[in-house]
Amino acid sequence: MVKRKLGALEKVEADLPNLQHKIKRDPKSYIEDFRAQHYQYESHREIFMAAPTSATDTGLISLRDLIDFISHVADCYPDICKDFPQQLIDMLMQHHLVLEPELREKLVGALVLMKKKDILSSETLLHTLFPILVTTPSKTLRALLFQKILSELRTANSKTTNHKLNRTMQTVLFNLVTSDRTSAKGLWAIKITRELWKRQIWTEAKAVEVMKEAALSQNEKVIVGGVRFFLGGDKEREELEDEDSDEDVSVGQVKHQLTINKKTRKKARVAEKAIKTARNKEKKKQNQPVMLNFSALHLLHDPQGFADNMFFKHLQNGKSKLNLEQKLLVLQLVSRLVGLHKLHIMPLYSYFQKYLTPRQPSVTSFLASLAQASHDLVPPDVLEPLVQKIANEFVSEASAGEVATAGLNAIREICVRQPLAMDETLLQDLVMYKKSKDKGVMMASKGLLSLYRDVGAQMLKKRDRGKEAAMSLRAGDRKERRFGEQAVGEIEGLELLARYKDEERRKRNIEKGLPSDAEEDDENDEEADWAAWNVEDDDDSDVEGEWINVEHDVDIELSDSEDEGKPKPSKKSKTEEEEKKDGEKSKVEQEIDFLKLATTRILTPADLAKLAELRAEAAAEATLPGNKGRVAAPWTSRHTDDPLTANEIEGLAALSAAKATREERIAHAKEGQTDRSEHKSKEARKKERKEQEGKSTTNKEKARRKNFLMTLGKAKSKNKRSLKDVSRALKAHHERGKRGGKRGNLGTTVGPNH
Repeated sequence: MVKRKLGALEKVEADLPNLQHKIKRDPKSYIEDFRAQHYQYESHREIFMAAPTSATDTGLISLRDLIDFISHVADCYPDICKDFPQQLIDMLMQHHLVLEPELREKLVGALVLMKKKDILSSETLLHTLFPILVTTPSKTLRALLFQKILSELRTANSKTTNHKLNRTMQTVLFNLVTSDRTSAKGLWAIKITRELWKRQIWTEAKAVEVMKEAALSQNEKVIVGGVRFFLGGDKEREELEDEDSDEDVSVGQVKHQLTINKKTRKKARVAEKAIKTARNKEKKKQNQPVMLNFSALHLLHDPQGFADNMFFKHLQNGKSKLNLEQKLLVLQLVSRLVGLHKLHIMPLYSYFQKYLTPRQPSVTSFLASLAQASHDLVPPDVLEPLVQKIANEFVSEASAGEVATAGLNAIREICVRQPLAMDETLLQDLVMYKKSKDKGVMMASKGLLSLYRDVGAQMLKKRDRGKEAAMSLRAGDRKERRFGEQAVGEIEGLELLARYKDEERRKRNIEKGLPSDAEEDDENDEEADWAAWNVEDDDDSDVEGEWINVEHDVDIELSDSEDEGKPKPSKKSKTEEEEKKDGEKSKVEQEIDFLKLATTRILTPADLAKLAELRAEAAAEATLPGNKGRVAAPWTSRHTDDPLTANEIEGLAALSAAKATREERIAHAKEGQTDRSEHKSKEARKKERKEQEGKSTTNKEKARRKNFLMTLGKAKSKNKRSLKDVSRALKAHHERGKRGGKRGNLGTTVGPNH
C-alpha cells in the first residue's frame, strides 16, 4: 500500500526546487502541495527507520531531496513541521554509523539551516552535533561537525558575547576531559577551545581551566595539546590579529583600480560594494571597545598547585610515559609558571642537575628553562651549585666557542633574575673571557660584565667596574642587595614626566616674562586643568583610541594640611646666592623630587598618556648606536610574560648558515636600528604611498630602470639618424603633445583644418 502511494506522488516530487520558490513567495496558496510532499517524506522516513541498512538507492535519494526541500520552507508552515527537527535529530543520532555519507551531510546541513531560521536553538544543535563528533569513526563527518560547531559558536558570539551558551559548552568540554583522563577524546576539547581562544571568542578563565585539566591528563596526546596551548596560544592569537589587520583593503586602492581598465557598470557596482565594506570595517573598528587580552598563564586559578601537579605527575614520576621531547615541553611550562608567578618548587632545581651537560640533547632548551625558573625569591644557595656546574661543564678554554657562549648566556640569564646566585671569585673568572677571540664568547662575557656593573659592581675588580659604577660606589649611592629585599613601589619613568613638566613650566614662565624658576599658582589652575580635560574629552568622544593634546597641561597640586593657613611666598625673583644654593642641590635630592609628583598630585589620563609616550621615547633612545655604553632604562628590558628561547641561549651560534636563513640573519642585523622613514625625501614618501595604494610606476621610471643592454640598440639607431629623421621625430612629438598623447584627448581634434 505504501509503494502504491509513493508511485502516485512521483510526479509531484520531480519539481521540488520550483515548488520551493513558489512557497517562499506565497505560502498560503501552495499549502496543499506542501502537505503532499510532507506526506511523501513521512512515508520515506517510516521505511528508512524500519530498516536503515536495507534502504534502496532510489529511496535514499528521494528522502534526501525531501529533507532538503522541507528544511528550506519549514518556517513557512510551523504547525505542520513542528516535529520535523526532532525527527532529523533522532535519525542522525541513532543511525549516524550506518547512514549514507550524502544523506548524513544533508541531515547536518538541514539542522544548521533550521538553526539559522530560529526553528532550532543553538544549545540543541550543539548538544546534537558534539556527541557524534566525539564518537563517530568517519573522518569526513568529524571534519564537517567540527567546522559546523565552530561556525555556530562564532555566529552566536558575533554581535554580543553569548555567556549562557559559552558556559554550557565549556562545561561539556570540561566534563569530556575529566570524565576519562586516559581517553584521547579530550583532543576535541583542546581543538575547540584553542580555536575559539585564538579568535578571541573565549577569553575568560573557564576556558583556561579546560586546558589546565587537559594538561593534567594521562593521555600523551592530550597532555601535549594542553601544554602547547599555554606555551603558544597567546602568540597564535596575536598573529591572527596581525593577519586580519593586513587583509584590510584601503578605499584609495579600490578607487585606483577603477581608473586602470575600461569602465563598466558591473565593475562600478563591485567597487562601490568593496568601498562600502571597507568603510563599514573601519567604522566597526572605531566603535569597537578595546579588549584586554590577558595571557592564559595569568588566568590560572591556582598556578602553584598546577605547577606542582605538572612537575610531580609528568616529570618526577618514574611511571610517566612521556618521551624526552614531551617532557621538555612540560618542563618549559612549569619553569614559565615558576618564573612568572614567583612560585617555589625546590625539587625542580635538583631535577636540572643531570641535564646540565654539553652532551645532553636539546641542552640549550634545558638551560633556558632553568633561567626561566629563576627569580629573586629563590634562595641563592639553591641556584649557586647550578651556576657553578654550568661554568665547570660549559665555560673553559678547551670548550668550543658555541658551548662556552651558551654557558655564559645561561649564567647571565639566571643572574638577571637572581644576582645573588653568583660567587665573586667565579664572576671575576668569567669576566676574563671578554678578551676571547671568539666573538660569541666575548659578547656573552661582556653582557655578564655589564649586568653586574649595574646590580653588583662591588663584586667586580676596580678596573672592570666602569666609570658610572665606580662613581656610584664611591658616593655611596649603591648598596649591596640582600635576599628577599624588594624595591620601593613606584611608577616607572615618573622622573621623565617630572622633568617634562618642569621644562613646560619654565617655557610658560619665559613666555609670561617671569623668571624661569618662578613657582606657579597651582591651586587656581587645578579646576581649569580638569575642566580643559573634560571639554576636550567630550569633543573627541567619537574618536576611539586617541589621547588629547597635553602640551599645555597645568600641574595639579593638593595642598597639605600643614601648609593650610600659611601665607604663600611672594613671586619675586631669586637673588644670586639663592640660585647658587639651588644649583648646589645634591643628586640624591633631585632624584627624590620626582616622587612628589605621585604623592602630592593627581595624575590625569593625559599625564598617563604622556608618561607612556616618554617611556617609548626613552626605550628608543636606549637602542641608538650612540647609547651603547649607557645602562638601558628598566622598562626597556624583556617583559616578564615573554618566554626565554633556546636561540637566545645559543647567541651567535643560532645565526649560523646551517640554522638560519638569509632573511633571519638580515632581520637580526637590523635589530636595534632606528626607523629611517621619518628622514625620507618627499619623492620617496610619495612613491611609498603609491605602492601602498597599488599604483604602478610611470613610464619614465620604467625607462630609467630598463636594462642597459635592452636600450643599447635604440641608442645606436639614434646616433645613425639623419637630420631629416630627427626633424620628423621632433615634429611628431610636438603633434602628439598637442593631441594629449597617442590616444588623444576625447572630444578634441587637432589638425591643419581646425
